[in-house]
Amino acid sequence: MTVDANFKLKTLNTKSAKDAAEDLERCCGSHAWVEKMLTRRPFHSVDELFSAADDIWFKLAAEDWLEAFAHHPRIGGDVEALRAKFASTASWAENEQRGVSQATEDVLHQLAKLNDDYFEKYGYIFIVCATGKSAEEMLEILKGRLPNDKEKELKVAAGEQAKITKIRLEKLIT
Repeated sequence: MTVDANFKLKTLNTKSAKDAAEDLERCCGSHAWVEKMLTRRPFHSVDELFSAADDIWFKLAAEDWLEAFAHHPRIGGDVEALRAKFASTASWAENEQRGVSQATEDVLHQLAKLNDDYFEKYGYIFIVCATGKSAEEMLEILKGRLPNDKEKELKVAAGEQAKITKIRLEKLIT
């Protein structure tokens, strides 16, 4: 662990519960996840932080997962319009979705349509760890996941949220 990461992890461990909760909410929008993470402090290593994050996440109820999903802007959505709603994670989400900003109009229209189809079918927005993916790649992933049944898709989306949370925890402590 770098000196900077060690310092930031120590800072996370010693912050007030309120301040630490605000930091953790930037990583995952589930209040149950945040509360359980707070009870696991202090974290003695980055690996322990990541392990706790996953352990807690995958033991949460579906409604907790859905709460976290609701804190994400829609892939391919109007990032400007969502900026106010997602102000605390706007820069992270914008960077995570950078591939969308370079997409063709056709791909953007397909993403918008299939996002609507996805929401109609599952009742929540399409969750994918977009970091490093082009809009075309996200479109193919979306097409591949639309046939999933609701139970399978919820688990897939939860796995994607876990990846996003880890990336955001890394950003928080590095």
